[in-house]
Amino acid sequence: MTNVAEASRASRPVLRSLLSGPRSAWTAPLVIWAGSRILSTLLLATMYVVATASGWDFASYRKDPSFFTFSGSWDASFYRTIAEHGYPSTLPTDGDGHVLPNPWAFLPVFPALVRVVMSVTGGSFWVVGMLVATVAGAGACVLLHRLVLAVGGAHRARWATALFAFAPTGFLLQVAYAETTFLVLLFGGLLALVHRRYWLVAVLGTVAAFTKPGVLALAVALAVHLVVRWVGFVRRREPFPWRDRIAIVVAGLVVAVAGLAWPVIASAVTGRPSAYLDTELSWWVGFVGRQHFAPLTPWFVMAGRWLGPIGIVLVVLVLVGMVWFFRRRDVRALGPEVLGFTASYALYLVAVFLPQQSLPRLLMPMAPLLGSDVFVRTRRRALTWLVVGVCLQPVAIVLLWFLGYP
Repeated sequence: MTNVAEASRASRPVLRSLLSGPRSAWTAPLVIWAGSRILSTLLLATMYVVATASGWDFASYRKDPSFFTFSGSWDASFYRTIAEHGYPSTLPTDGDGHVLPNPWAFLPVFPALVRVVMSVTGGSFWVVGMLVATVAGAGACVLLHRLVLAVGGAHRARWATALFAFAPTGFLLQVAYAETTFLVLLFGGLLALVHRRYWLVAVLGTVAAFTKPGVLALAVALAVHLVVRWVGFVRRREPFPWRDRIAIVVAGLVVAVAGLAWPVIASAVTGRPSAYLDTELSWWVGFVGRQHFAPLTPWFVMAGRWLGPIGIVLVVLVLVGMVWFFRRRDVRALGPEVLGFTASYALYLVAVFLPQQSLPRLLMPMAPLLGSDVFVRTRRRALTWLVVGVCLQPVAIVLLWFLGYP
């Protein structure tokens, strides 16, 4: 007990250093978050009321139709299954033995958190899931603001947070998805990395690894940070004590191992070596048929299937545009941690993800880039992007939350 108490006391200065600061560092992002929730709730509620009154079919739990079940559409049903029943020990298959979509594609932190709150409050998954996601969305806005504030200043921090909260995908900050929980952990991990709190990066990164895929990009950011500090030590004799070197390496290894653990766990529980990969590929069938996975090919496979040679050219142009963007001086000015994470996360999406309507949602962890000149160099430019986001959000709700799935 003494060791636990001492460890708790030792961790408090670390947390205070990350969470303390001027009152505006808290009030500004929370005001932005509150305003964005009013808008998103109004838009979602309007869509729900219109669809219900018109008798339209939509992806919601129709046995108990309500605004909360509407906010728990699509993938939220899998999180509900996990929260209430856990993961299946046997993968569902079709008549030919092919794996069907199942809960193993979704990681356990968010449904476990929802389950805990459900057991305490007695609330349903739909209500608690939305509540947890909304509170986590507030935390994501605060930590994004503090992250961009640390690397880019107050102007960039305020506008980046506003563009994030009022983006076309802003409504996802309150639906029963794991996105906001993942973003809290990621933004917190990046902020800890910027402040050189490496053990905290390891903790947050490990939890994030069991919340959503993609945390390996944080391990890459640690590697980039290590190289930058080493170069500073060698060329400019900047202090780089051994304890920091060891902490960075250990944190990077811990996050990397955690990021690779879920497929191993899925294989061990189900007895199928490729359980996780087969589950993920089951979602590809409706877009490109049954495919064997090969890294760095999904975007080309998708584009070629639907657009032919023109699609391949478009993918190449997108990749060239990504390289150009990350080479911009203002993007690099956000710091090696932000650049290392976002660039490697973009590479992760290109390497393993089949681009379809959930791509806008999966781009949300790259929100720190909203602090670059491309979006917020001037007030007029930032305001223009803000108006674009607000105008496109109802379009996104109709196309993604009502007709499709994000």
